[in-house]
Amino acid sequence: MEKGVSDMGLMDKEFQPNILLTTFDHVINYSKQFSLWPMTFGLACCAIEMILATSPRFDLARFGAEVFRATPRQADLMFVAGTVNHKMADNLRLLYDQMPKHKKVIAMGSCAISGGPYIGSYNVVQGVDLIVPVDIYVPGCPPRPDALLEGFVKLQKLIMQESRARK
Repeated sequence: MEKGVSDMGLMDKEFQPNILLTTFDHVINYSKQFSLWPMTFGLACCAIEMILATSPRFDLARFGAEVFRATPRQADLMFVAGTVNHKMADNLRLLYDQMPKHKKVIAMGSCAISGGPYIGSYNVVQGVDLIVPVDIYVPGCPPRPDALLEGFVKLQKLIMQESRARK
């Protein structure tokens, strides 16, 4: 039995609200942006502010970063919070290399970004970007938890702009 033109029109109206057209990049990036698993690399006073960002007042979990991972194999985001010494630089790079692909880094605090008050010191790395590629910088000494949340939202926007076709 053939369907008439009026039956096809009725069918289109029935299924029209249930059809969504999007790109593969948008679906993948949307999934990645709300499922970031952070690994902490807290070395100094900035680590306290990073921990406070997960408290009920600031609630980093509402942005998709629920639990800090203790192992790099389960994390795809690294918060570098604090002063990085040359002695620690090799360990930082090793942990970064062990993270799975789609890894991101947020450098938090003036010590991690540029050496902070220890600029010119013989044992302090003058910016963690000399060791690992940094995606977002959160300035301050130490930066407040809401500044870290702003940096996290900027990272999510950066993830949404990624394209698998460009790689």
